[in-house]
Amino acid sequence: MGKNFYLPAEWHAQSYIQLTWPHAGTDWNYMLEEVESCFLHLAQEIAARQPLLLVAPEYPKILENVDFRHNIHFIACPTNDTWARDHGFITVLQQNASPLLLDFCFNGWGMKFAACKDNLINMHLHESGVLNGHYVNCRNFVLEGGSIESDGEGTLLTTSTCLLAPNRNDTLCRNEIEQYLKERFNLFQVLWLDYGFLAGDDTDSHIDTLARLCPAHTIVYVQCTDEKDEHYGALHAMEEQLKSFRTLNGDPYRLLPVPLPDAIYDAEGERLPATYANFLIMNDAVLYPTYAQPEKDKEAAKVLKSAFPDREIIGIDCRALIQQHGSLHCVTMQYPESVCPSL
Repeated sequence: MGKNFYLPAEWHAQSYIQLTWPHAGTDWNYMLEEVESCFLHLAQEIAARQPLLLVAPEYPKILENVDFRHNIHFIACPTNDTWARDHGFITVLQQNASPLLLDFCFNGWGMKFAACKDNLINMHLHESGVLNGHYVNCRNFVLEGGSIESDGEGTLLTTSTCLLAPNRNDTLCRNEIEQYLKERFNLFQVLWLDYGFLAGDDTDSHIDTLARLCPAHTIVYVQCTDEKDEHYGALHAMEEQLKSFRTLNGDPYRLLPVPLPDAIYDAEGERLPATYANFLIMNDAVLYPTYAQPEKDKEAAKVLKSAFPDREIIGIDCRALIQQHGSLHCVTMQYPESVCPSL
C-alpha cells in the first residue's frame, strides 16, 4: 500500500477480544440469567484461546470461580448495553509504529437507543492502560464496527442503508462518506451493498448481518431460497449485486452462501434477526451463532469450514442474543496483535 497504515481484516493475528457484559441496568434485565448463560459460553470459548477484555460496571459473579479467569482482563466501567462491536475501538495498524485506536461516535444506531455511557467506554479503556496504542478522536463521525468489513488489502464492504441512514452522518452525501472512509482507513475501494435486510434489525442493515469478507477473496453471505419468505426479494437482489463485485485485481469474489435461519419470533410475535453471517473470526477458531435448527446450524458450519479450513468451527446458541435484536459478532470486538500490552 502507498501509505504506512491499514485497517486489518478480522482474520489478522489478534490479541484481545472484548465483551461488554450484560447487567441489571441494561435492557437484558428481564432475561438476565438466560443471556448471562450465553455470555458465559462465549467467554469460555474466547478465554480458552486468547485474552478476553471484559467491560462491566462490576465483575460478573458468574465468572468468579471459573478456571480461565487468569486470561480475563477486567475493566470496571458504566455501560448502557452490551454491543461491543459498535461502541468498541476500531483499530488501524501502522508499519513500525504503535496501533491507532480510533474512537468514533456511537449514538445508538441513529439515536434509537440511549448510548451516553457506551460512547465513553473507549475513553475508560484508553485511560486504564489496558490497551497499547495511540488514541485517535474520531467522534465527529458516527461509525459502528458492525457496519464495515475490511479485507486488510484496501477494500471495505458496507451497506448504503446503514451509512446513509438518518441521524448518523446525514449532512454528508454518499461520495463524501466514501472519501472520508478512504482517507481514514487508507482504502482503494469501497463496495456499497444496496440490497438486503433482516426483519427485526435495529441497525439499518449492518453488513455483519448480511455478508462477510473472508480470506482468499471470499464473501460469505446470507441466502434465502424460500420465495414465500419476506426476505426473498431483497436477499436475491443482494446476491446478484455481490456477483457484480470485483477485487482490486478485477476478479469476481468467491461467494459462499449460508442459509437464512427459519423464522424466530419474540413473545409479541415480532420476527427476530437471526443470521449465520454474524460469526466471530478468532486466531484459531470461528465462533458462529446457532439457533436450535440442527440442519441449518450444520449447513452453516460446513460453509464456514470451507471459508476457514485452518480454523475450528464452534457453534454458540444465540437464541438469547437475538431477543435484543443482535447476535454473536455484535457483542464482540477483536483487537489485532500488539494492542494487548502483555503480548
